Amino acid sequence: MTTEQRPALVDLSGRSPWSILPPLCLGFFMIMLDTTIVNVAVPTLMTELHADVTSVGWVNSAYLLTFAVLLLVTGRLGDKYGPRPVFVVGLVLFTLASLACGLAPSVGWLIAARAVQGVGGALMTPQTMSMITRVFPPMKRGAAMGVWGAVAGVATITGPVLGGLLVPIGWEWIFFVNIPIGVVALFYALRNLPKLPTAERRIDGIGVALSVIGMFLFVFGLQEGSTYDWGTIAGPITVWSVIGAGVVVLVGFVLWQRHLGADALMPLTLFHSRNFSMANIAGFAVTFAMTGIFFPFTIFLQTGLGLSPLRSALVGAGGSVLSGIVAPFAGRLSDKIPGKWIVATGFAILTVVVFALHELIEPDADVWKLVVVMCFFGIGTGFLFSPLANLATSGLDHRNAGAGAGAFNTNRQIGGVVGSAAIIALFTSRLGIEIPNAAQSAAQSLPEALRQPFVQAFAHVDQDALAGGSSGAFTPPKGVPQETVAQFQDAAAQAVHSGLATAVSQTMLLTVVVLAIGLVSALAMKGIRPHHHGEGQEQKDAAAGAAAAAH
Repeated sequence: MTTEQRPALVDLSGRSPWSILPPLCLGFFMIMLDTTIVNVAVPTLMTELHADVTSVGWVNSAYLLTFAVLLLVTGRLGDKYGPRPVFVVGLVLFTLASLACGLAPSVGWLIAARAVQGVGGALMTPQTMSMITRVFPPMKRGAAMGVWGAVAGVATITGPVLGGLLVPIGWEWIFFVNIPIGVVALFYALRNLPKLPTAERRIDGIGVALSVIGMFLFVFGLQEGSTYDWGTIAGPITVWSVIGAGVVVLVGFVLWQRHLGADALMPLTLFHSRNFSMANIAGFAVTFAMTGIFFPFTIFLQTGLGLSPLRSALVGAGGSVLSGIVAPFAGRLSDKIPGKWIVATGFAILTVVVFALHELIEPDADVWKLVVVMCFFGIGTGFLFSPLANLATSGLDHRNAGAGAGAFNTNRQIGGVVGSAAIIALFTSRLGIEIPNAAQSAAQSLPEALRQPFVQAFAHVDQDALAGGSSGAFTPPKGVPQETVAQFQDAAAQAVHSGLATAVSQTMLLTVVVLAIGLVSALAMKGIRPHHHGEGQEQKDAAAGAAAAAH
């Protein structure tokens, strides 16, 4: 075994490995918080920054795009320069960008600052997983990943709820809130994070260019496809040509990585591990599911059931709290039994939960039933995040820990992007069918002479406007007697709520299918029993993982 292959013992100057978690978890908390907190402020941003819905949409898109595109590169930077300095740079960049977001005088400034936030998030994220994997011994790694995974559950609820509380004070505070968190995280990062051994490798410039360009084209096409109705962007450039170009460049990237072998930006030998490959499929599925549920479900809660943004956020609050409670327990459990069974349990719970939502969603659904079901959703996600991350990275040696974490997080992010695009496309297409169908039924409550004009009016109404703004977007056709206008509006509300509920319910079935794929991938993993041996055995296990990765 060469010196490079042998995992060097980490010098923590007598401190516990647990001392590294505060800065890592605080940084990860900010990243997760900023993926959700902005959604509540969209109407306010449109009003105060005098922006249209497309521009405000880019406030989120810019963040998610730079974040997803750079994860492969930043994972490898952690291997070359060490996780500590890369994490610290990302943390400083993210915190300063948050300040710039809060001070933004225009929507263009805000979009640019959010893009820089995404860069900071991309620099931090792979280092959190990589450092936990390298500092904690195998018998404690699951518990540490459990704490890391609990952050996702807490941030999920904190984003929408905190946004709902801060926006009335001023939209700027949804970004300013990151500054004290970032300062505290930086203090602990400089004090507690150790310097870890680095891999003496050159940065693959061609691979960086191919991955960034390919990921940008692919993610941009999927993320913004619905903005352009999956058609022309400008001149001869279409959404599908952008996606196709991205796929071609990414194929070139994979071929280039195969040519470079062990020196690649993303060594393909990582995928020789069945558990790493299956964990990437599972990670894709769970992020797809998170997007697949919350986009249509939030619209249903606010438009179909008339809940306020804050109340709709609170429907999932119990689930998010339970996710934060269950995640550490699941992490510790993965130190005792094979992690595949914990992940499979999580996917099984989520599959049943989403199917239950499909059955429960209807125009007069009881909110309390949805709250109960979402509590089980939180339990399912709590079983997934930390054991899955542990399974993805536990077999990697220190030279490839960052690259593996970057690849895993990239696939998770792409799962969210693909999920968003697929769910939006399916949802809007079902709206275009189900609302007119519901109008046929609602017309039966009108006088016979008014039924046909009512149905014809719905055939030409903007279904997206109805989904986003309730039946107020419906204008009775000309010639309708004034005394029947109210009756028309009541029938319109009935049609919108019924069609919307049906469309949301049907859209949920796609998420059920993807979760079932995640369940199959979890069951296909190797049931490796956790190690409870001493330090010598730990080094043997790590050396075996390094040798496997080298070949």
